[in-house]
Amino acid sequence: MATIAVPRPALSPKSSSQRGSTPVNAVSPLQTLGLASSPHLAASVSLSNPVSLYAAGQPLLDDTDDSGSYEYTLSSSPSPAPDLRQASLLCSPDRYVRVDSEDASLYEIDAASVAEALDYASQQQLPPPSQVFPWLHGLHPENQTQRTYFDGHQCQTGNTPSCLRTITLVKADGNLSLARLKGAIAPCEFMRPGATPEFIDADPLSGLSVRNFHIQPAKVAATSDIIIYGLDPDETRRVAWKIAVAQRRWREKLHAEVKNLPTYNTFVCTSSFSAFETNHRNLVSIDASGKSTGQVLDLIQQERQEMRNMTEASEICHNVWLGPSPEPGGVEDQHFDVLIECSDTGRLDPSALQFIAEHPHSSQSLPSSVCFPSSGSIMPPTWSQREADAIIETCKWIYHIAHNLVPESSDAQQNAMPREESAAAGSRKVLIHCPDGYTESTLLAIAYFSYSTGSSIPDAWLELHTTKRRNFFAYPSDVSLLSAIGPRLLCESPVSSGKSLEDITSYIKAEPQWFSDLDGSLPSRILDYLYLGNLVHANNPDLLKRLNIRQILSIGESASWTDEDRANWGSENMCFVEGIQDNGIDPLTKEFGRCLEFIDQGIQKGTATLVHCRVGVSRSATICIAEVMRSLNLSFPRAYCFVRARRLNVIIQPHLLFAYELLRWEEFLRQEGGSKEPYKREMEWGEIAREIALMNRPYSR
Repeated sequence: MATIAVPRPALSPKSSSQRGSTPVNAVSPLQTLGLASSPHLAASVSLSNPVSLYAAGQPLLDDTDDSGSYEYTLSSSPSPAPDLRQASLLCSPDRYVRVDSEDASLYEIDAASVAEALDYASQQQLPPPSQVFPWLHGLHPENQTQRTYFDGHQCQTGNTPSCLRTITLVKADGNLSLARLKGAIAPCEFMRPGATPEFIDADPLSGLSVRNFHIQPAKVAATSDIIIYGLDPDETRRVAWKIAVAQRRWREKLHAEVKNLPTYNTFVCTSSFSAFETNHRNLVSIDASGKSTGQVLDLIQQERQEMRNMTEASEICHNVWLGPSPEPGGVEDQHFDVLIECSDTGRLDPSALQFIAEHPHSSQSLPSSVCFPSSGSIMPPTWSQREADAIIETCKWIYHIAHNLVPESSDAQQNAMPREESAAAGSRKVLIHCPDGYTESTLLAIAYFSYSTGSSIPDAWLELHTTKRRNFFAYPSDVSLLSAIGPRLLCESPVSSGKSLEDITSYIKAEPQWFSDLDGSLPSRILDYLYLGNLVHANNPDLLKRLNIRQILSIGESASWTDEDRANWGSENMCFVEGIQDNGIDPLTKEFGRCLEFIDQGIQKGTATLVHCRVGVSRSATICIAEVMRSLNLSFPRAYCFVRARRLNVIIQPHLLFAYELLRWEEFLRQEGGSKEPYKREMEWGEIAREIALMNRPYSR
């Protein structure tokens, strides 16, 4: 499968007029984004291209005044952001049947009303970051480290914001592996265990973090109307009463601290789950039998799909392919004759490939399988001459198999077909593979590409990425090992046949400077014109030029170039965004315009742009996600998975504030993109944060 832009589902929510109701927060998008103060600019600039709004050199979204608070303005004099409160169809629950007990009240709701309320909530504008941060980061009264950090940055560490109102769906039995609705969570994710019903105070008691994605579902639940559904009506109602009591207690606690805090309500769904499966299939993530419906975006599955799209098997040399491990017995599996799996448990055994090469017509119903060590597993200076010989022998026998060259001295020749018939039978296809399609297989892929094409290791490294369009990841040890055996690969390459050692030696020039400075990894190709990298990549201008990267966008970190490099590069091809730290405080949306305009400049020149910060996981990743959202018309969660997959072995980590800004960027792009339909979020904040936390869990310590 080719790498394609995943289309956004059609948006067809009913307008407020069709519902017969008017949103409480009927604030125009221009007001929310600070454009209403400049009607001339808003009217004179085409909204079909959001970047054109930045042409005036003014911030579009969040700006910061001297006090550190966010503002929305297009003028030099800041104006306060509107007090935006999210509206909800559940805000006034009078239309629903109310059931009272001594401790709390419940409201009964059916499946149709649940669907309507969720649809309406998805169209509510998100409050400005200044109204919800740093509260969303988690500010426990006893966590002096966290509170002192934000106090030191002059952030207003206020109480629970009164502008939030969303909907939390809760499955009563907590089993989310079946009968799961979109965004549903288990009671244990926001309720304390025990006989006394209480909400969890999710804020961490200690430590400092601006990436507390895991606490967001509980934060959201405490500021939302809660709907409980389930398969067992009695259990569902029993759990609903506990949540209603806990919600009342939480409200009483907060009302003593927060003025004008909304009253949130608890609802119990009286419809069976089959009502959702029959009439509201778009809300069913996992059906009653435990099967995924594909109707609801799942970030883990989406990342896997993006990974497979990116690493789809492709031919790098004659009859030799590189890609992800195929499903056993699947169509891809049957497409190849020989499978070479690269893994940590693989070993060097060229004799296995030699046997396959010498017995081309041995009858087998399944492709032959061979193993090879993974990239980074053969460590210099411990690797031996025997290992170097084995790598070169492996390349030799792969070449024989791919070109159907049966050795003349082979005993198998006695029982083989005549040479003419053997050639007519066709050569065999070889797949070099690993689970993700790029990590473990890089060492063998580059070695074989060099051997097969007669390219030096540095040239093979670049050609595999540029000409063959393969994204791959290598380790520093791979650089050392391949550099050491590179001359032998060329000397023994079939392309070098007939050439003298002097000719080959003259071709193998001294390693280029860019290769000497290489740490193994190339900057990550996000789009043809957009690369994401770190400070090491930025400090290798020769490498960037070889990749047709002629522009560099530095976010908060500048490259340490010589004056000569800067002069050769040209100041117009360098853009430095100052004053943006990865601290969970500095906003980045105000820089989107300048950054995307600079990227556009590169597109017009026919060149690519490297976006980098220090590590290439947060600030620069945020800019790349914003560009992918704009250029491919993707929602934030889809663009997040798109970039995350293409960053290869580095896990992108935009912090909470950046993620929230990107969700609002999605809102802006959709509202101002010329669509006649009202904007509707594909996923809500709590859902996105929860799934990002799940995606990161395997990598957390």
